[in-house]
Amino acid sequence: MGANPRVVLLTDHAMEGHRSPGHPERPERLAAAASGVADGAAEAGATLDRPPLEPADEAALERVHPAPYLALLDDAARQGGGWVDADTYIGPHSMVAARLAAGATIQAALAAAGGGAEVGFAVVRPPGHHARRERAAGFCLLNNVAVATLALRAAGRAQRIAILDWDVHHGDGTQSIFDADPEVCYASTHQMPMYPGSGESSERGTGPAIGTKHNVPLSPGSGDAAFTDAWLARLLPAVGAFAPDAILVSAGYDAHRLDPLANLDVTEAGYREVAEAIGRMARSAGLGGVALTLEGGYDLDALRDGAAATVAGLLAGLSGSEAG
Repeated sequence: MGANPRVVLLTDHAMEGHRSPGHPERPERLAAAASGVADGAAEAGATLDRPPLEPADEAALERVHPAPYLALLDDAARQGGGWVDADTYIGPHSMVAARLAAGATIQAALAAAGGGAEVGFAVVRPPGHHARRERAAGFCLLNNVAVATLALRAAGRAQRIAILDWDVHHGDGTQSIFDADPEVCYASTHQMPMYPGSGESSERGTGPAIGTKHNVPLSPGSGDAAFTDAWLARLLPAVGAFAPDAILVSAGYDAHRLDPLANLDVTEAGYREVAEAIGRMARSAGLGGVALTLEGGYDLDALRDGAAATVAGLLAGLSGSEAG
């Protein structure tokens, strides 16, 4: 990594148009997380770029989601919206936001994989990792990280891709989409018991992909020690052995001790330590950077501080220095 690393922050106020009054996945999350990314870049002495967003086109979306499913969501938005799952809302502007979220995640992935940035961070909403090919769930409409994964392949930037998911909820949508794909390594920590109820350690992939999916469920109150041990001692060694061409992170901050929807009790120090280890792994694998997309996290201070710690930690690991 050069003396002046580059962080690309991908976000847009248009994603604030996706809203349901009183819902914890609220527009203010964008500003909090974006502020954290900027803080982390400043701490590391990195250049921060904020390029304009391009929404994901239909070809990119249809690699993951069938056209009839996309049409169903678009029709729901045009008709004024409503609940599409027990806790997942679609409004008149939600599909504009969702297409921007998927597009931003593609841009972040391409920037990191192509050497244009050491860190590409898509600060987006709605989140994505619970969305399955034909089902919205868990606040998610489109699976942003899955769309970006297949966009990397389509662009010829990567074939073997690792998705690291530290949201407090298991990314059941992401795992289901790639469960039989031997060239996608999925690794997750998550609180259990907790929605969606999946993510047992026995879930290892199916068919030719057995052994490429890695889940470490954690008990409530586990804190930084269990969180960092799961990543440093178990998950990252497995990811390193997979030898990915690109690394994408589903970066949720609802495992933070301040989050109102969970109680895993992780702090920003835990996120920093894991992020630094990911940066070191990426550097040793010869990767130019790491891409992230925002998933959950519903306390604004935790979002800001967690994102800042993540960016600073990643840059320290990528440079071979020690995060403060």
